Amino acid sequence: MTRLPAASAVVFALVALACKREGAAATVTPGTPEQKAAAPAQAPILGTAEQRGRLFAEIWDKTVRREAFSPVKNQRLALDVRAAMETFAPELLAARTDVELFYALVKISNARKDRHLRVRPVDGGLVVPGWQARAEAPLRFATDYGDGAAYGVFVADLDEGFFARGQFQRVPRRGDRVIAVDGRPLAEYVAAVEPYYAYSTRENFWWQVSAQLGVRSGLLPPSRYAERVTYGLMAEDGATYEVSLPWLSPATIHWSGPGRPEYPDMRLEFATETYELYRHTGGRKVVLLRWFGFKKMLVADVQRLMAHAEKEGLLGHALVVDATGSRGGSMGVYALQRMTGRPFKGTLGNIRLSDVVEPFVVKVRAEAAEGGLTDDGVIESDDGGARLLAWLEDSVLPALAAGRPYSDTVPFKLAHLPADSDGVVKPAPVHFEGPLVCFFGPGGGSHLDQFAATIVDNDLGHTIGMPTGGYSNTWEWSEVLTLPGSRRPLVEFMWSIGHTIRPNGEILEGNPAQVAERVPLTAANYSHYHGLLLERAYAWLEAREGRSKR
Repeated sequence: MTRLPAASAVVFALVALACKREGAAATVTPGTPEQKAAAPAQAPILGTAEQRGRLFAEIWDKTVRREAFSPVKNQRLALDVRAAMETFAPELLAARTDVELFYALVKISNARKDRHLRVRPVDGGLVVPGWQARAEAPLRFATDYGDGAAYGVFVADLDEGFFARGQFQRVPRRGDRVIAVDGRPLAEYVAAVEPYYAYSTRENFWWQVSAQLGVRSGLLPPSRYAERVTYGLMAEDGATYEVSLPWLSPATIHWSGPGRPEYPDMRLEFATETYELYRHTGGRKVVLLRWFGFKKMLVADVQRLMAHAEKEGLLGHALVVDATGSRGGSMGVYALQRMTGRPFKGTLGNIRLSDVVEPFVVKVRAEAAEGGLTDDGVIESDDGGARLLAWLEDSVLPALAAGRPYSDTVPFKLAHLPADSDGVVKPAPVHFEGPLVCFFGPGGGSHLDQFAATIVDNDLGHTIGMPTGGYSNTWEWSEVLTLPGSRRPLVEFMWSIGHTIRPNGEILEGNPAQVAERVPLTAANYSHYHGLLLERAYAWLEAREGRSKR
């Protein structure tokens, strides 16, 4: 008998049952001459149950060979990856439409609990109508993290003009709590949609739930959305009510809340793609950066910041960085070298050695030849990727040939330092000299996770808020899955193929750095949350100054 891949025999028992329902023999052994002879001359467009079973086996086999699993994440989420993926194998086998097959694959992918990993449609593959379309309800929501045992969701913003024009028995107010969605209790709704979300921490999952609760998109199957959405809400006085709302074009909605966080006693000086710069309007020597992310303009924007700070005499001020709304990207070390006057150890990384390493090296070689490695258009290194390519060719490929499971651990992507470095970088000649305070939250991650971990693990400053989303790795590998036994493309599928290692030596995926001063976002503090964080920053700075005078 042909030896099956590493997928469970349970899956193939399910294949047998599915084939029986389709009119095939009850016993199926994939690949045997008898099975091949019994196959129809032309398979259905979605293939047979046997083919879909082989597809699952292929996904699992590639996952067990390629995936850089995070034991700490799996422990925290009580995750058995194999069992979790097998949970959705029956849906894969039972799929009768492109949409059903696509979302079965989404669930199988998300069973690994990795925010970076996606399943995407490809040309000529499964057809998912409206996958990129987006509509919104005239309500926005946020998560109440005040109760660690049971998070809640509340109304964060609304289009007041829309509700003024409508006939509503009760108009929602900010802070009203969500108790049901389309007639289902919130807990039941969240449990039903959870498999469609990619996340690496529980807090980040709940951040996404509230952010997506007022959105119709390809995140969920089309059958999950009706023409209208109904929210069951509870007001502050305990009264409960419902609102039934249409899905609208985002361009037609006019949100009533402030467009940006409010920082009391702070004045906006100027804005770039990377940050907004604020200065205190009173006597405090404090500047604040509302940080947007680590994208392609980071180097130029940080150079502008440092030139302005030097000219205006701000280098000795305390620096507060609000990264609660930040995205990921690259070059965080470059930014941090200018935010602190202390040397620090950056993050490290490795690569899982598998069948994709050689094509990965070919890809990196091509990118380096074209001018340097990029991540979504962001240059990832200060030498165009030369150090990384040399390491891949001189160290990683020999380690692969020797049969090692992982490469050596080196400074992250060798973006700033060589492979034999201890990972410690020095501050830039011109840098902020005052104390550093950073605000973090669970909405962002990836390179933001690294930025936060570098600050926390090196004790570079004081951190306030909540941990970041915890989904940083070194690299992902994408490929197009095809229907076994045919050349028909299905979807693009991804694997995480390397670890990000925090400066303290721990794997970062699913393990974000904890903030020094936890201030959870809640319905009660949402309207003034950033001001509250700033108050905590002032209190810490004053206490620090008091200690230094003793």
